[in-house]
Amino acid sequence: MKKSTSAQPSKPTTDTKPGALLKRPTNNETKRIFVAATRMNDGKTTTCLGLFASLLTKFSRVGFIKPIGQRFLKVHGHDIDEDSFLLDSIYDVSTPIAAMSPIAVDSTFTRRYIQDPKKGLEKIIHDISFAFDRAAWEKDCILIEGTGHAGVGSVFDLSNARVAKLLDAKVIIVAQGGIGRPIDEIALNKALFDQEGLEVVGAILNKVEEDKLEMVKEYAGKGLERHGVPLLGVLPNKKVLSEPNLSQIAKEIKGTWINGQLHGMKQRITRVVIGAMTAKHIIDYLSPGTLIITPGDREDILLWAIASAGLSGSRSIAGIILTRDLKPHPKILDMLSETDIPVINVEKDSYEVASLINKMTVKTEPSDLDKIPVIKEMVMENVDVSRIIEAF
Repeated sequence: MKKSTSAQPSKPTTDTKPGALLKRPTNNETKRIFVAATRMNDGKTTTCLGLFASLLTKFSRVGFIKPIGQRFLKVHGHDIDEDSFLLDSIYDVSTPIAAMSPIAVDSTFTRRYIQDPKKGLEKIIHDISFAFDRAAWEKDCILIEGTGHAGVGSVFDLSNARVAKLLDAKVIIVAQGGIGRPIDEIALNKALFDQEGLEVVGAILNKVEEDKLEMVKEYAGKGLERHGVPLLGVLPNKKVLSEPNLSQIAKEIKGTWINGQLHGMKQRITRVVIGAMTAKHIIDYLSPGTLIITPGDREDILLWAIASAGLSGSRSIAGIILTRDLKPHPKILDMLSETDIPVINVEKDSYEVASLINKMTVKTEPSDLDKIPVIKEMVMENVDVSRIIEAF
C-alpha cells in the first residue's frame, strides 16, 4: 500500500474569512471520517472500536483522535479521555496518547471559556489542530470520535459539527435502534452538519433486538434514504456488552471490598438477586454470574454461599454485596476469607443498590477482554465498511 504523504505537524494556517475558524490543521492528505451520535451512550465508542478493527483489514496504519472529551483519567500527567485510552490499550495506535485526546472538559472548563471566549477559542482550535496533525502523521486514515450529539460543545463555540468542519471530515451518525425516533434524531443532527457544508455519508443504528434486525433494516433504511442518509448498518443488541463487571459495580455504588477482590474484579454480572428470601430458597440462585444483594446481618445467606463454594464441583456466585453498612460476625468473615467469594460492603440499602446497578451505563473497559472480540465481529458482520472507505 502506498505510504501516506500527510504533512508533518507544524503551526496551523490562518483563515481570515468572516466567521470562519481561525486556524486549521496542515494535514490535508490523510483520509478521515468523523463518528458522531444523536445523544450520549448511543454506542459511538463501540462503533469506533469495531470500525477501527475493520479499517485495519484495509489499511496498515490507522489513526484515532477524540478531539474533545468529557470523561477522562490521568495518563502520564495528562488528562486523557477514557475512550482514547481504551482504544489505544486495545490497538496500540502508535500515536502519543496526548495527541489522541487534546481537550478534556473538566468541571470549570465552560466557566473559564466564557470569561475570555476569544482567547479560549483560539487555544482550543490550536490544540485540536496540532493534535490532529500529530495523530494523523504517517497514517493511511484516521477515525475521529465526537462527543454526544452534533450540537455538543456549542457553549464554547465548537460543536461537534464545527469540529468536523475544522478537521474537514465526512460524517457517520450513530443512533440507538428503532425506526421513528432514530430517523427524527438523525435528521435533526444532519441539519447541523449540513449547515457546516459537511457530507453525512451514512448512519449506523445500534442496540437493535435480534428478532427485529430485518424489519429495522428495511423500514429505517427507507426512512433515512428519504432524508438523504444511507443506512450503513444495524448492530444487534448483544447482552454481554451491557453486563457490568463487579469492579464497575463497586465503583458505581461506592462500595468497599472485604473479600475476594482479585478474583472478583473481572466477574461478569448476568443476574442480580436481592436476598430478601430465606436461605433455603436463595440456594437456587447460587450460580455463575449471579450477584446477591443482602443486608450484612443475613448470615444464613452467607453460610449457604460459603457452603456452596466449598462443595466440589458446585456452582459459584459472582459476588455478594452487603448493604446498610452491616458487617457479619468476625467468625463468618474468617470463614469467607477461606473462600474466593467476592464480597463488597456498602452503606446504602438493598433497594438503592439494586436501583443504581439497574441504571448503570456500562462502558467497555480495557480489561473487558471478552467484549472486544464480540464488538469487532459485530461491526465487521453488520456494517458496510467498504461503503465508508469509498466515501474517503
